[in-house]
Amino acid sequence: MLRTIEVDIDASGRIHPLEDLPSLPTGRALLTLLTPSVDEAALLAEPALAEDWLKTEEDEAWAHLQPGK
Repeated sequence: MLRTIEVDIDASGRIHPLEDLPSLPTGRALLTLLTPSVDEAALLAEPALAEDWLKTEEDEAWAHLQPGK
């Protein structure tokens, strides 16, 4: 029988199940590494940064990198 469990992996590479298990069975397993789709810190900072990004002065400062404008 196949069973999927959620785990954390520490900096040393040790696996820590997130649910209470009496023990992990001996044998073989497959590990799927999940990577976050976006950086949470970047998402949280975006509204604050947008205040500066949307200023006319910013457009003028970066205009030399936009040859069509």
